Amino acid sequence: MNLEQLVTTPDIAARRALGASAVLMVGALTLTACGGSANASNDGKGGEDNPKTSTAKIVISAKDGSTSASINTTGVKVSDGKLTDVKMTVAGAGTAVPGEISADGSVWKPKEQLERGTKYQISATAKDSKGKTAAANSIFTTVSSANSFIGTYTPDDGKTVGVGMPVSFNFDKVISDKKAVQSHITVTSSSGQKVVGHWFGAQRLDFRPEEYWKAGSKVTMKIDLDGVEGANGVYGVQKKTVTFTIGRSQVSTVDVNTQTMTVVRDGKTIKSVPISAGSAQNTTYNGQMVISEKFTQTRMNGTTVGFGGEYDIPDVPHAMRLTTSGTFIHGNYWYNKGNPPFGREGTSHGCVGLADVQGAQGDTQAKWFYDNSLVGDVVIVKNSPDKTVAPDNGLNGWNMTWSQWLAGSAG
Repeated sequence: MNLEQLVTTPDIAARRALGASAVLMVGALTLTACGGSANASNDGKGGEDNPKTSTAKIVISAKDGSTSASINTTGVKVSDGKLTDVKMTVAGAGTAVPGEISADGSVWKPKEQLERGTKYQISATAKDSKGKTAAANSIFTTVSSANSFIGTYTPDDGKTVGVGMPVSFNFDKVISDKKAVQSHITVTSSSGQKVVGHWFGAQRLDFRPEEYWKAGSKVTMKIDLDGVEGANGVYGVQKKTVTFTIGRSQVSTVDVNTQTMTVVRDGKTIKSVPISAGSAQNTTYNGQMVISEKFTQTRMNGTTVGFGGEYDIPDVPHAMRLTTSGTFIHGNYWYNKGNPPFGREGTSHGCVGLADVQGAQGDTQAKWFYDNSLVGDVVIVKNSPDKTVAPDNGLNGWNMTWSQWLAGSAG
């Protein structure tokens, strides 16, 4: 499993990263029912004061002939009149794009997000207060995939997560103008905590406060990347607001010296769990690690994380990811029943193991911890002979000091 499986995706094709791009056209196309220039009149004499000319002014947001129109904000507006009919089709194919005129007749919008890199045609008519008709047309192409970028992000809208959960974006293109992109994503909390972004390389941007989120707070993420140039000729196509809730505070500390884990919820110890950390040959990282994924059962194959054919277990129970590189806290049913290691010695390849049974159905320590954990909860490992986990290995930016975090901000 890699990190990209964690983050959410755009609304198109069941993904959640949204869309928009392109710039609204400057000026309006104000045409008569027969077409012609913006100042044309019905009697051929011209002039804006001609009583036969409609005063309705139609604006199609995507300029005729444009090649980088928005996939979200493309629409039609009218002033000094009301829209009477708008037709939008996929150019060439003629496939209709459903849309709706607002109750007051001033705006028309497509009902669904447009596709990237597609040519469309809009024809619109409107009438002014005297019943005179105006018309406008535009043929345009939406921004292409090659000339746009999308950031998949976590957590999902509406989720409840643990106090350690950062907001994390992974962009599908290299971002050269980090300041422009970061300045169009704002993350705020009802707790009033200051939230700052930090870049890990050119394609990942995380946001967090100085300390863990306050339990019970509401976090709002506003994505306004529509038309933002993230790199030369590459524009954002996202415009959306995402909100999520911080649940109760739960921080669990694994002490490798004692092979135990202490679970603290809202400041009170609720359980001490015997564990088996990494062996002397395959130690467990130290540091603050955030649960990023949960699997009732999952396959673990040593070849995928740099080991040889030392293990391949197709049904590891109650597994929760702590790092991108393959560190999990999970159930272990294959231990020596005559000499259980939990609470006594480290025997794993770097993961944190808890006693469990095959099939993930038993009333076990691993099941209890799994059922009582949220994505975003913190697991701290201490007293291991290994190094501290890298901040970008998983959602583990808490292993940086606040000054280090601020130094990586483009804001």
